[in-house]
Amino acid sequence: MDTAPARDSAPPRTTAADARRGAPASRRPVLPYLLIAPTVLALAVVLGYPLAGLLLLSFQDMTRRELFSGAAPPWAGADNYRTVLTDGFFWEVLARTLLFTLVCVGVTMALAVPVALLMRRVDPWLRAVMAGVLVAVWAMPVMVAASVFRWLSDADDGVLNWLLGLLPGVDLDKHNWFYDPWQGFAVIAGVVVWGALPFAVLTLEAALTQVPRELAEAAVLDGANARQLFRHVTLPVIRPALVLVTALLAIGCTGVFNEIWLLRGGRPESDYYLLGVYSFIESFAVNRYSTGAAISVITVLLLLGGAVVYVRRLRALGEIE
Repeated sequence: MDTAPARDSAPPRTTAADARRGAPASRRPVLPYLLIAPTVLALAVVLGYPLAGLLLLSFQDMTRRELFSGAAPPWAGADNYRTVLTDGFFWEVLARTLLFTLVCVGVTMALAVPVALLMRRVDPWLRAVMAGVLVAVWAMPVMVAASVFRWLSDADDGVLNWLLGLLPGVDLDKHNWFYDPWQGFAVIAGVVVWGALPFAVLTLEAALTQVPRELAEAAVLDGANARQLFRHVTLPVIRPALVLVTALLAIGCTGVFNEIWLLRGGRPESDYYLLGVYSFIESFAVNRYSTGAAISVITVLLLLGGAVVYVRRLRALGEIE
């Protein structure tokens, strides 16, 4: 009795659980590592070498004599870090930086999410126009944006004073927005949000294209309102993009320097110091190079801590293994 020819057995399927456990080292492909090797090498040269020099400088006592003579600075150990961490002004600047970052990131995300949702609902031609405007704003140099905002908030001919002066009972004639640091930081935050908003909107709008239309339509048929649709359908899909944008905005806002320096005419008052400005002033205005390097290293460590939180969050969301 003839038997049917045996069928070729199908290769075993690799499940997500198997992928998370990882393949043996001998079976892992080498090509991905080769592809990212040039990027890693470039980062090591462009960023790694200066960071190593900065870290070394923070443990030395560099003065102008060593700077101009080329002599090796004396070793200071942890004295620079001890000086910085025991200075109450440093903690004031740190708290101001964290508050400024929180406000800028919060305002940017509060504006970016509705605008991104709006772009998915308008006609394609209008969406293209909005994207073009956002790209034009994104391409605007910081110097130009700071000049525009400085003109808008000018005490003599500023549009902001004139516009708010039209309100009943409001008199802002010759009002200097930078006399009060809270108002001055509001103008600076406006420049930062203006520059960061296009990136956030375009990234979230791209993430919204991944929301299954069938799932959204089914939720609407089940009686879900707009708030429930966003919370239970849209938000789970775009959450990785939200985490990405929030983390990158936080890193950018923590290191804000150009906006403050330009809006204050290159002479920012101590009330306008953030970590980046404080480190620059200590290094190149007061000529305490090693102290400024220590402040920069502490700033880098804070940013690395934020990056670790970001990566752990992505792992929790299952975006990386």
